[in-house]
Amino acid sequence: MLYDLNVPWTPSTPPADLLRTISFLTSLGYHTLALTHSLSATAIPAQISNPIPSTLSPLPANTTLLRRLTLTLSDPTQNHRLRPSRSLRYSSAAPYDRKGRFPFHWKPKPAMTAVARGVRFEICYAQATGAGMGQEQRRNFIGNVVGIVRATKGRGLLISSGGVAGDVLGVRGPADVLNLLGVWGLGRERGTEGMGCNPRGVVLNEGLKRRGFRGVVDVVEGGERAVVEQKNKGGAAVSGSGAQGAGKKEKGKGKRVAEQDGADGTPISKRQAKRLKLEALKAEKQSSQSQKEGGSLKDAMPLKEKSTLKESDTPSTTKEKANG
Repeated sequence: MLYDLNVPWTPSTPPADLLRTISFLTSLGYHTLALTHSLSATAIPAQISNPIPSTLSPLPANTTLLRRLTLTLSDPTQNHRLRPSRSLRYSSAAPYDRKGRFPFHWKPKPAMTAVARGVRFEICYAQATGAGMGQEQRRNFIGNVVGIVRATKGRGLLISSGGVAGDVLGVRGPADVLNLLGVWGLGRERGTEGMGCNPRGVVLNEGLKRRGFRGVVDVVEGGERAVVEQKNKGGAAVSGSGAQGAGKKEKGKGKRVAEQDGADGTPISKRQAKRLKLEALKAEKQSSQSQKEGGSLKDAMPLKEKSTLKESDTPSTTKEKANG
C-alpha cells in the first residue's frame, strides 16, 4: 500500500477540485492520503480546531483519508505553546519560502541521529514538477534534496506530492517518482520505503499515541479468550488456563495428577497403583498354581489304585476272570 501524506488543503479549496485530486491519486495507486492544512508558528489561534472535513463523498473505494496539520517554524522559541523539537516528527526537504537553499550544510552524524530518534524527513516532489516554479527555485530544491539524501543515506525519508491545493499537474505515479528520485541519487529500494514502509510507521506510531496509554500500551478490544470449563479424570472442573495445564499434564509434562481411586474413594498415586497391581497378579498366580496341584493329585489317585489291583492279581484269578 502506497501513502501520500501531503495533499494540500485550504479553506478556499472547492470540494469538487479536492475530490478530483483524491480520485486522481487513487487511480495512480495511492490508497492512504492525508489532507494537509499549513499554519505559521507565529499565527496559531488561541482555540485550535480542525477545519479539514472529516468525510467527503463520493470517496473512491479502498481509500483511507487522514487529516494533518503542518507548522512552519525555524525556531521552537517563536511560540511558547510549542515544545522542543522532540515532539516534531517532520522536517520538509525544501525551505519554507521555497526560494533558496538551506543556510547550512547537512552533516551525516546529526541527520542519522535524528533518524534513529524517529524524526522523518519529507520530500515533496511537486515543488520540482508542478507549475509556477522557476528554474532557479527548482535548482535550489534539487540541491536541498541531494544534500538530505547524501546525509541520511536514503534512510528515514517520506515521499509526498505536496503541490498546490486543488492542482494535480504536479502529481506523478510511483514509477515516475522513483525514476526522478533515482536521478537525484536515491535508490529504488529506499524510494519504495519512502512511499510505503516509512509513512506507514509514522501513521501507526501517531495512532498508537492517541489510542494507547502513554504511547506504550495499546488496548485492543475483542482479544479475550473464551472461558471453557472442562473436567479432568478426577472430577474437578478446570477452566481457562487450568484446562491448558491439565492438557500439558496429560501429555507427561509437569507434575503428575492422581488418576485412580482407592477402595475408599481417595485418589492414589501411580506408584501405589502399580504396587497393588503387582500384588494382585502375584496372588492370582499363587491361586492358579494351587489349583493345578490339587487337580494333579485327583488325577493321580485312580491310576494308583489300578496299578495296585494289577499287582495283587494272580495268574489263576486272571484266568478265571477271562473264562467267567
